[in-house]
Amino acid sequence: MTSILNRAAIARPAAPVRILHLGLGGFFRAHQAWYTEHAPDSAAWGIAAFTGRSTRIAERLAAQDGLYTLVTRARDGDAFEVIGSVTDVRPGGDHGTWLAYWRRPELAVVTLTVTEAGYTRGPGGGLDLTWPEVAADVAALRADPGAPVGTAAGRLVAGLVARRHTGGGPVAIVSCDNLPGNGEVTARVVEELAEAAGLRAGGHYVTTMVDRITPYPEEEDALVVAGATGRADAAPVVTEPFTEWVLSGDFPAGRPRWEEAGARFVADLTAYEERKLWLLNGGHSLLAYGGSLRGHATVAEAVADPVCRAWLGEWWAEASRHLDFPERELEAYRAALLERFANPRIRHTLAKIAEHGSLKVPVRVLPVLRAERRCGRLPAGAVRVLAAWLLHLRGDGVPVRDATAPSAAGPLPEAVRGLLTWLDPALAADTDLAEAVTREAGELA
Repeated sequence: MTSILNRAAIARPAAPVRILHLGLGGFFRAHQAWYTEHAPDSAAWGIAAFTGRSTRIAERLAAQDGLYTLVTRARDGDAFEVIGSVTDVRPGGDHGTWLAYWRRPELAVVTLTVTEAGYTRGPGGGLDLTWPEVAADVAALRADPGAPVGTAAGRLVAGLVARRHTGGGPVAIVSCDNLPGNGEVTARVVEELAEAAGLRAGGHYVTTMVDRITPYPEEEDALVVAGATGRADAAPVVTEPFTEWVLSGDFPAGRPRWEEAGARFVADLTAYEERKLWLLNGGHSLLAYGGSLRGHATVAEAVADPVCRAWLGEWWAEASRHLDFPERELEAYRAALLERFANPRIRHTLAKIAEHGSLKVPVRVLPVLRAERRCGRLPAGAVRVLAAWLLHLRGDGVPVRDATAPSAAGPLPEAVRGLLTWLDPALAADTDLAEAVTREAGELA
């Protein structure tokens, strides 16, 4: 007989809320919530977590007092752990409670996992004021700073204004999304939205590098948990054993002792950020577009294909030349990535990784491509990623889910020129590069 997962059943009191989180997805629950759970002072650091717009996951977790089972899935079996660091869960539309938490003097940290698309940026990297959702938030905040808003930047502006009006002290705003300089990105979109609305935001922003492969949940996950633990859990999370968190920035009102749970605090995390973006995330993009062309559905399937594995090695060799780590460390990191990618019990779908490529490919691939061209090399790995992405945008491989994707229509040479122009006009002017991408796309097709 299965029991219901709640705090009474496990005798686990809820910690007082001092952390506010936006983006109640699986990654947050496998990463930041996990680190808070494992901090030695976790009893003093509860999290109030809000969804983006959906209500389903908030309803499921609320019925379980914020508790859920984390399934750590290794090659040789599963480990099950109840995570209790989430004290309160709310749907994104509960704007009144969102602002109420900002007004609490004990609030110290605000974290975000809203995906790359959630920062509502334009091509230049700043806030895209032409997005209807952004324009609506600007108008709402200009009329009433407490009015309901929908974008991540809008919610942060509303919270910061509400806190300042009640005399609250500074808090740390911590982005945990896969963006270079995510702290600076967050600061920019928040300040630009506040300025457009005629408000003053302010804030202390922390930059982070996050890493833990957390697949999209499957229906059978709940059945696995019930069978193994005897508990009914409507919102379990499956993740891999590996986890990494590197942070840089100030926490003016304090924070949990995350470093004792394995987090690392550094003055400059650029090198860690580049290593992860280029090797892990860039490798994922290569497999998502190239592997799906070869009929694969998951990362594990693709990396088991000798052709895809050779492609991955070629891309990693190019990217590693421009990383500021000793070669021995890079070799160990790449070996660990192969082990992680090849875990057949982590169903990380290529279709999910392929989504929103227009936001991912530029930061994962272009820095390496540009560095290689400056050295006079025509990098086959980077060329292959662009060619495979182009074919994806033309309808090959997994379906396209990308609201800001460039057009890839027309004859192949013209489509390549158009794609390179969209990425960077200087790349389109590179005749050798354009010809190489065209040839590679023809071969892959």
